[in-house]
Amino acid sequence: MAKGGRKYRLLLYKHILDRWWPATLTLAVIIFLNVGALWGAQWYFIDSVENPLPVLSDAGGYIMIGVGCFALLLTFFLLLVRGRAYVQLFDTHMRLSTPFLRTNISYKRIHRTTTAQVATLFPPSKYRGGKREIIEPLAAETAIVMHLTSYPLPRSALGLFLSPFFFFDKTPHFVIIVDDWMNFSIELDSRRSGIKASRKPSRPRISTGLLDDLTRK
Repeated sequence: MAKGGRKYRLLLYKHILDRWWPATLTLAVIIFLNVGALWGAQWYFIDSVENPLPVLSDAGGYIMIGVGCFALLLTFFLLLVRGRAYVQLFDTHMRLSTPFLRTNISYKRIHRTTTAQVATLFPPSKYRGGKREIIEPLAAETAIVMHLTSYPLPRSALGLFLSPFFFFDKTPHFVIIVDDWMNFSIELDSRRSGIKASRKPSRPRISTGLLDDLTRK
């Protein structure tokens, strides 16, 4: 298998996941501390009359511990998939990897690339609620827009697994927002140029008949 280049982190997913995993970790810690404090108080104050804290039944405690374990596992999952959101360039294709989709895009599909500020493609004022909270911190970043001849998968399928901020109109393209857009752009252009150079036909050798026969003797 061909060795790929550097993995460029997708800032969109990094930003989204960095908002969630601290919250789930905090929830897990709070639940475990509450159960520990309530059960600890019940053990310390054997007489429930003297216990200043609410009494937590065994069943209630186990349910809370279960919820805390789920929140902790969710935290680990978010941290794990956080590292799976990247783009990586190979000799013949680019790999697009997100928490829910991993696909290869042949350089033959890339018609051209352009750069644009994220705020130009997705004006934060255009969005409300959660979408605005996602895109607003990325507004000043530079995005690479890859204009394609066609998608590697149907657009409807891509829409199920990719954020809507990968697309800004209905033409075949991907909006790529990475942590080092300049080096990514340079490497992408270099790899595409290498593919074009390898496809150039070699110049045929013109035979001069008798002269060639004489020079080979």
